[in-house]
Amino acid sequence: DAIINDQIDRMRHAATQALLSRDDVIIVASVSCIYGIGSAESYQGLLIEIVRGESFPRDELLRRLVDIQYERNDIDFHRGTFRVRGDVVEIFPVYEQSLAIRVEFFGDEVEQICEIDPLRGRVLGTLPKYSVYPGSHYVTPQAQMRRAIESIRTELRDRLTFYDEQGRFLEKQRLAQRTSYDLEMLEQMGFVQGIENYSRHLSDRAPGEPPPTLIDYFPEDF
Repeated sequence: DAIINDQIDRMRHAATQALLSRDDVIIVASVSCIYGIGSAESYQGLLIEIVRGESFPRDELLRRLVDIQYERNDIDFHRGTFRVRGDVVEIFPVYEQSLAIRVEFFGDEVEQICEIDPLRGRVLGTLPKYSVYPGSHYVTPQAQMRRAIESIRTELRDRLTFYDEQGRFLEKQRLAQRTSYDLEMLEQMGFVQGIENYSRHLSDRAPGEPPPTLIDYFPEDF
């Protein structure tokens, strides 16, 4: 399994978050900027907007954080995780390095949004609102995920038939085993290691059609 360098992953998330949230951005990138990445529409469409003074039940925020691939961890607080202490939810955005967000509730109302030092917990400033971008570029709405899973199953059947006809039974077994496991993870968790292998299905593109790249995250007049 290829392991993504943590620093490069953070910078890639920081780049896409900046491109979608402001218009004064310059990106300096290697050739990796034309590698396949998740759809910009799905990525931006699943961001969580938190506004001070507005109603936003705490439990709904927790569910939505899990939906966009953030993991609850009350002990080891690091990028891409959140922790909960009573009416206080602390989020460590996947694109930040030394800044976390604390959301304080009063009942179902957002009472306060603060920037904090994730190591010491010290408040660095307050915010009127904050947008949490997804923890993965391949996060996908549920209806689209269901369509993608059916599309992957269809392609899997075709490939298994091909290997069967070729008498390549070892390849057939390995492909069936690995893909069936990945499909189960996608159905249960909405994510799997190596999800980029299924990017064509997740973005509903035809065979041979180029995948979305970082270029697709830029505005049309860039």
